This record gives sequence, C-alpha cells and structure tokens, in this order.
Amino acid sequence: MIRRLLRDLLASPNLDARRPVVNERFESSVPGIYVIGDLAGAPVVKLAMAQGNDVAEAIAALPDARTPDPDAYDLVVVGAGAAGLNAALVAQDRGLRVLVLEKAKVASTIEDFPEGKWVYAEPDSKPPKGKLWLDGARKEDLLARWHQIIRDNNLPVRTEEGVTGVTRLSGGGFEVTTVKGVYRARRVILASGQRGNPRKLGIPGEDREQVYHRLYSPGHYAGEDILVVGGGNSAVEAALTLSERNRVTLSYRGSGFARVFKDNERKLREAQASGAIDVVLESNVKRFGESVYTLESGRGSAKKTEERPYRHAFVLIGAELPAEFLKSLGLRLENEWTGNPWLALLLTAFTLASLWMFGGKDPIGAVAALAGIAALVASGVRGSRWAWLGFSFLVCYTIYGAKMGENLEFFPYRGWGYRFFSFAGRPMSFWYTVAYTAVMTVFGVQAMKRWGFDRKDRFQIWRYVSLLSFQWIFFFLVPEFLFQYAVKYEWVGGLAKDPVFAGQAWRSYGIVYAWPLFFYTFFGSPHQVWVVWGVILSFGLIPLLVLFHGKRYCSWICGCGGLAETLGDRWRHYAPKGRRSIAWEGMNTVVLAAAAVITLMMLARDVVHLLRAPAEMGIVWYRLIVDVWLVGILPVTLYPFFGGKIWCRYWCPLAKMMQLFSAAFTRFKASRFAIYSNDKCIACGECSRNCQVGIDVMGFALKQQPLDNLSTSCIGCGICVTVCPMETLSFSAPPPLVQIRPARS
Repeated sequence: MIRRLLRDLLASPNLDARRPVVNERFESSVPGIYVIGDLAGAPVVKLAMAQGNDVAEAIAALPDARTPDPDAYDLVVVGAGAAGLNAALVAQDRGLRVLVLEKAKVASTIEDFPEGKWVYAEPDSKPPKGKLWLDGARKEDLLARWHQIIRDNNLPVRTEEGVTGVTRLSGGGFEVTTVKGVYRARRVILASGQRGNPRKLGIPGEDREQVYHRLYSPGHYAGEDILVVGGGNSAVEAALTLSERNRVTLSYRGSGFARVFKDNERKLREAQASGAIDVVLESNVKRFGESVYTLESGRGSAKKTEERPYRHAFVLIGAELPAEFLKSLGLRLENEWTGNPWLALLLTAFTLASLWMFGGKDPIGAVAALAGIAALVASGVRGSRWAWLGFSFLVCYTIYGAKMGENLEFFPYRGWGYRFFSFAGRPMSFWYTVAYTAVMTVFGVQAMKRWGFDRKDRFQIWRYVSLLSFQWIFFFLVPEFLFQYAVKYEWVGGLAKDPVFAGQAWRSYGIVYAWPLFFYTFFGSPHQVWVVWGVILSFGLIPLLVLFHGKRYCSWICGCGGLAETLGDRWRHYAPKGRRSIAWEGMNTVVLAAAAVITLMMLARDVVHLLRAPAEMGIVWYRLIVDVWLVGILPVTLYPFFGGKIWCRYWCPLAKMMQLFSAAFTRFKASRFAIYSNDKCIACGECSRNCQVGIDVMGFALKQQPLDNLSTSCIGCGICVTVCPMETLSFSAPPPLVQIRPARS
C-alpha cells in the first residue's frame, strides 16, 4: 500500500503525455539533439512553425554550425511536419546542408485530417515565422502550398524513411540510422510528433484490416455497423459524422464525456436521443473478431458481456509519446525518478552526520560534509533525481533548521548554526531576508521576462512588479530598516515613544501578512495598534479583496506565494494533478482549524486557566510543524519536483480562509472573480499543464464553464490565460447573446 501511494504521489504531476526535457533553446538532455513541435508541446501549427524557425536560427548562428565533413549533413531533421519543415527551410536558407527524414508522408498529421477539414492559423496576434505558408485554409489547399514550397526550395525530404536510431560519434556529431540507410550529421532536430503513434487497446484482433486508429474519409462508409471507441473530441466527432449514414455504437470506458467540447456534447445527446448513436458508457472492448466484437459493459453485479456485429471499427483513444524511442537516444523525460533513492538517502544522512561532527569547530567534519554534498551533486549531474531531492532537502533543512534561533536550532546545527550564519553585525534572520529577497528578485525578473515581456502580456508584467514591490517594501525594507527609522525619527508620532510598539519591529510583517498566515497577530503581547490592524486586515480588507479578486493575494502580494511564483515558476508544470491531488487540498482545512483553535485558546487562557497549558503547547507544536516544516522546509524542498505551490495549495491557512470567503461569495452570486471561456478551445492542454495549483483548466474551457473558487483553488495568477494559443480564456465574462428579430414590414 505504501509503495502504491508513493508511486501515485511521484506520478501525480504527469498529464496524459510527458515531454522530453529541453532547455529554453529546445536542446534536449543530449547536447546537439533538439526537440520541437508536438513533442515539445507546440499546441498549434503556427507555434510549431515558430519553434522550428527559432531553433534553426539559433543553430545557424553557432560558430560550429557547419561540419567540415563533406559526407555529413550540418543538420538532420526527423519529421516533416510544420515544425520540422520550417526548421529545415530556414536552416537551408542560412547556408546549412540539411536533410529531412519522414517515416510517412509530408505533414502526415494534417494529411490524416478528414477531407475538407479547415486548418486554422491561430493565434491571430502572432504573425507566422519562417518560410512555410500559413493562413486559414482547407487541408488540401494547405498541403498543396507546402509541397510547392518544398519543390521551390529544393528541400531534400525523404518520405517513408523512419528513423530507428541516433548514435553519438566519438569525434563529434551523430550517426542517424533509418530503415533505408545511415547518415552523419553535426546536429539533429526531432520534430516527429506523437500523433503518428496512436494509442492502442492492446486486445486480440486489433490488427485486423477493418480496425483503424484514424478516420480519413467518413463519406466512404454507408449502411454499415460501425464501432467507435473513445471519449474525446476525435471519437465523438467521428461517431457524429459516421452516424449520418451508418449504424454507430460509441464505446467509452468512462462514466461521462468530461473532455469534449460543449457543442459536441450537445450534438451527442441529440444523436443518442434520436437513436442515431448507441452510446455505451463504462464499457471496454475485449476482442475483435472477423465480423463481431466482444463488449464488456457495466460494473459489479450489473457487468455483462455481449457480442455485437461490426463492419469497421475506429479506435480513437489518443496518441502516445514514443517514449522507448526517445529513451533509446538517451533523452530524459519530464518527471522521471531516476537514480538510486537509497544512495541519495545515505549521502544526505552522511552529510548531516558530518555537519554534527563539524559542530562549527572540527575541520574534518566540514571536509566530510563537503564531500557528501559533492557526491550528491555529482550523482544529480549524472541523472539521479533522487540525489537532487536530497540536495534540495539539505539546503532547505539547513536554512530553516539553523534559523530557529540561537540554541534552538535543529540537529546537527544545535548550538552553532545560528551564530555561524550571523555575520557583519547582523543576525541570521536578517541575512535570510536578504537572501529571500535576492532570490525572488533574480528569478522574478526571469519569470517576468518569460510571461510578460516575451509574450507582451501587461497583466503578467504588473503581477510580477507587484510581487517584487511587496517583497522589497513590506517584507524587507519596512521590517529591517523603515520601522526602526520611523521610531527613531518619530514618523509615527507618539507611538515612537511607546516601548511596546517600538520593540515590535517584527510585527510590521503583519502590515500585509494577515492572520492566520501571520499566526501571532492577536497574542504574544501585541500593541493594540497591531490588534486593531489585524482585525481590519484579516476580516475586513481580505474579504473585500477576495470579493473582487478571489485568491489573487497569493499571486500578487504574498511573500510565500512570491517565492513560488519566481523561484518555483520554472517547475510549475510539475504541480500534482488529478482528483486525488485535489482531495489532498483538504489538509489546509486542518491547518486553518488548528490555527483558529490555538488562537482562541491563547485569547481565553487568562480567563479559562485550564486552557493555558494546551494553548502554550499548541503554540510550540504549531510553530514547529506549520511555521518551520510546512511553510519552509518541505514546500521549498519540493519546488523542483512538485512545483512551487505546495504550501499555498495544501497547507496555507490564509489561502483556505480566502477560498471559504470566495466560495461563499460565489455561491451567493456576489463574487466578481472567475475565469471565463469562449468556444475556441482546441484541447491542447497548455492551460492545465501550467497551472501551479493543478486545476484541470482545460476541462472548464471545453465545457465553457466559469472557473471560480467554489469549484477550484484558483489563485488568479492568469498564466492559463497567458499560455492559451487560441485566446480562449479571459477574466472578463463574455457578452450575453442577443437574439435579433427581423423587423416587421
């Protein structure tokens, strides 16, 4: 059971298909091999073309872009789709010797579209890049233009020549092996996509001639018994089209069609009601015979097995990443837990033991600790993800364990850690704040460039300006400098002479941090100014902010959320996803309840003396568990593995309190916060992939349902709106439809 839970936890960031790990230049974990297009997550043709153009330009600009070997190519492109063709055309135009290898036909994904299908040129806001032509057109017209461009540019494209292997040569470059020959290349671009690898049921008879995994020409079928298997838009659209002239059964293993367009769902209900399509939910095809298939449907005691006739069957259950092929090339995939966990654990424990031996004095312990850290890093560089987890834990445990205070540090820092990190006349707590602000600034500027400037998105620019401003002003300058100046120069009037107020600089964090995030707002001998402000902030301003902006405090203001949105941004796609991960969000209800109970006990302990001991014990445990482990050590350790919002999503009591407020406002139709969808969703999944709190944003977009805090833990960061290539999502409600009646004559 524990092993299964661990496996489910480690796999929770995965969507339907993982991608190869690439850097910002689309170079894979194998230097010299680049990955673009569908494999790299390009959701639409125009963006795939842009990737091809950008990679080709970058490669052509390298000083060693051209090989001195006259028998080798400068660049071999695997895949003749939008990304691959555009990359090859641009690279050839820049003077590189290029070869394109394609296992099927040119633009085979588009070639496989149904006859007359329209190919869109979205997003409209971005002009096409490169030499391929792209405008809204029927597939036949688009393909004709592309073939003409290939001929006009004399681009060498070898179709029906699938690549079987790519091997690095000792002298540099690669040897590319295909079903027909062997080629040498300085660099390789993989643009083969994954739609050419249809997912299969893996049952007897699936290889029969009458069983297909694509629907090419629906008009060729008439008067037949046809089976369609699948629950996505491709399957539903195929069933609807085929039902016009045939008797169609649609089999789907799920209990409902959660991933289909709103209009497709409506049409399917109508077709089912009219008897045009027999929809069999919670069913599985067990085998295909010559003229009948075996269908198992129902659950438990209601399960039944029957044989049904068919002439043709279409298994349309998506495509699979060619994982085995990619791994054979040495490429790493996202969220692969590689390496030896026991070795990583041993090295981590060895390092901590060595630090205990060091104790601030023994140099042998210091040398041993450095050796342990070096071994972890070396193991990580060689590909061990477990080693990086150990290293990440060491860093975070050291920071938060030593920051507890002098003689309060965790093992092995007890008695020396706080002093060791205190220097230049400043305590470790000061340098922690300096480091926190510096890290947020460096990575915040990078994130601002990524989501704001590069995409020309003013919303994201101002969001990161807000996060960095709050961090610098309210979480660094005010508590560390301005509060002291305010007291020294009497900027706060008579309060400057009040020793209670003057000695509570640390409480200035509560100017922006609301209870229960700033847990000590109402106890610990606060000045009445802090108590009054705490009430106004927590139960006045926060609900007002939530009314209009939902939980945007987490993504625009909060320092905890700020670190997640800056340092944690590069790993946002690793956020746990799925129903189970959403169920885990109930943990923050427990933390909120604990904060409320302990606070009430602390306030009542002088009246009800029996509460004094449990209240003070509650403070000790809350500080240890929540303020150290749940807000610091664990979530920051897990940034590179589960994204940046572990604390905000699962444990933050203020986030939970805001969600309760927002859900109540939504329930009573008072909330002004939601994300809305139009009818342009193409089910690319980019919105769900990049959601730091693991929301199935695409599911809402497909159904055109508002996404709010009654149904999700959305923090209003807007990244889903930013990444959508079709401009489907918006914070503004779409205008209501108006029925125009013809004028009376």
